[in-house]
Amino acid sequence: MKTAIRFMLAAFWFALPTLLPAQIIEPVSWKTSVKRADDGSVQLIADARIEGTWHMYSRTSGDDGPIPTAFAFTPNPRLTLQGEWSEPKPHTEFSKQFNRDLAYFEKQARFVQKATVEGLAALTIVAEVSFQVCNDEMCLFPEYIPLTFKIPAGKNAASADEGGMPTEEQMVADGSEASKERTMSESDAIAAVNSPVDQSPIPPADETVMTQGTWSIFLEGMGWGFLALVMPCIFPMIPLTVSFFLKQSKTRAEGVTKAFTYGVSINVIYVALGLLITLIAGPDALNAMATNPWFNLFFFALFVIFAISFFGAFEITLPSKWVDGTDNLSQRGGLIGIFFMAFTLALVSFSCTGPLIGSLLVRASQTGELLGPALGMFGFSFALSLPFMLFAAFPGWLQSLPKSGGWMNTVKVVLGFLELAFAMKFLSTADMAWQAHWINRELFLAIWTGLSFMIALYLFGAFRMPHDDKVETLSVPRMLFGTSFFILAFYLLPGTFGAPVRLVAGFPPPAHYAESPGGAYLGGASAEIVSGYTGTACPEGLPCFNTLDEAKAYAKQVNKPIMLDFTGWGCVNCRKMEEQVWIDAGVHALLAEEVVLVSLYVDEFVELPAEEQYTNAAGRSIKRVGQKWSDFQAITFAANAQPYYVIIDPHGDWTPLNGHAAWDPDVAKFRQWLKEGIAEFHKRH
Repeated sequence: MKTAIRFMLAAFWFALPTLLPAQIIEPVSWKTSVKRADDGSVQLIADARIEGTWHMYSRTSGDDGPIPTAFAFTPNPRLTLQGEWSEPKPHTEFSKQFNRDLAYFEKQARFVQKATVEGLAALTIVAEVSFQVCNDEMCLFPEYIPLTFKIPAGKNAASADEGGMPTEEQMVADGSEASKERTMSESDAIAAVNSPVDQSPIPPADETVMTQGTWSIFLEGMGWGFLALVMPCIFPMIPLTVSFFLKQSKTRAEGVTKAFTYGVSINVIYVALGLLITLIAGPDALNAMATNPWFNLFFFALFVIFAISFFGAFEITLPSKWVDGTDNLSQRGGLIGIFFMAFTLALVSFSCTGPLIGSLLVRASQTGELLGPALGMFGFSFALSLPFMLFAAFPGWLQSLPKSGGWMNTVKVVLGFLELAFAMKFLSTADMAWQAHWINRELFLAIWTGLSFMIALYLFGAFRMPHDDKVETLSVPRMLFGTSFFILAFYLLPGTFGAPVRLVAGFPPPAHYAESPGGAYLGGASAEIVSGYTGTACPEGLPCFNTLDEAKAYAKQVNKPIMLDFTGWGCVNCRKMEEQVWIDAGVHALLAEEVVLVSLYVDEFVELPAEEQYTNAAGRSIKRVGQKWSDFQAITFAANAQPYYVIIDPHGDWTPLNGHAAWDPDVAKFRQWLKEGIAEFHKRH
């Protein structure tokens, strides 16, 4: 069995690169620009954006490791290079792979070559950049990329391409205040060079969504699929189906081919279901599911029904005509017959897999990803179909499978308790959107604590459900799982009195959504009320505003920058950011003392006063508080993901001082981003 598990994991890791080609082939993208002064001096600028956890190496790294980044300029009689190119200050860290300190860049890096040019005519310079990227697991082959620098004619500095940054001289000539606002402070590593707008060390929101959202749906789908394998309706079918294919085939190769076709058919069926959900609902409806309280209330009821079904009160089944019809079609033989055999399995096993599929589709739909349901179902079907194909290829592994028995019903019951726990999350999201305070933080954690104790007691045999066998002895896995849930229950218990519970950060309501903010754990102390602040929904006891006009007036009065916090009551990553990053002493001090925090909840369902309701430029009626802030974020910052953070100057417009930040658990990066925005504000005032 261990060999089979290792083979499954190997198959997954071999398949994964085909799903993520962009992250493997092109982890670095380059952009060039040029600054030219009246005296004929120029700066040739190359900006590198580095994806994910990849590192690109400094020339100070030496030659006995990954190759350092280097530039080779094609000689031109009109261009004279002035010294070596400059690079930003690299991070230095000991590398176990190379057994030495390495200096590297992450996320982004800017390289500048100073030069002089003769004459006023335009000039094109070609260079080649050589570099290598590595992460904690692998290094890619060195790359050699041609770069083009277009030096413009005339005396005003200009960008090399349409996406380049305008120079200060151009902005003054144009009289563009917005352009001036978009110019940031000079980098310590690159003197006299303006940084681009989006040089924040935090990944942009769209990148975060791809990393945290899209592929996590696939992996979550795999998790649900592996759980489905041990359900009573699926597990006994594995040896029966594999044996059928092998016995009905003239050769082993034919049996393997049939089993492979059967597995692919399972994938096609479930992915088609995911695509159908997307086509019916559409991306806008899927996105609405994440914040709409009525959707969340519906999902709460759905998960409760799933839980009761798993407890054994009833079975969720499909009409018998559907099952009989597909079973008849499966008798035809050939590819069509195999396809309908897979379809029959999907229908017959629905009583077990239905709640799991429903849970997965709800979770995938709530991400707002267009292909979320399809990706989730692909992950689910990939895990579900893998054993049928592997055991057909290696039938000897069948002997190592555990026998069917009462343990499978135990799995169902435990999943039923977990479904109830997830159901509370949806009820809590609806409650916070309405600001009804049905499920405050204390009650939510008390329910989760009680459910954890119930699971532990059930696994230890304290009580039985309708279809359970009597527990004579505890198996080792049952004892270990029961102990784990006991530990989880005792961990959650202090949370009901206000203690931090970072292990489940993002799932319970925030600390300020409680009967007693601060809780009995802190002596019932609530957050300190700071004179001038009017916000009532402020994360981590910080003083804040929940409206813009009051915040802007107050920020002008105290001469501090504003940090806009676009958040949501149902946003899990927002809670994780607050409970894992904002709680840091350094970050908390900056948010409390150096900026005016404005937390805007884009999913708040409270209606606006009649005089504040309006219709936006797209013809959408804005009637609720959350709609107002969501519309403001989309129009002003062209973004609709949360969390989303920007620092602005209250004396100017809404132009960010230093780009934006999004979900990233790296405390140091967020602290540095805050310091950069605050420093830029004080430089202007």
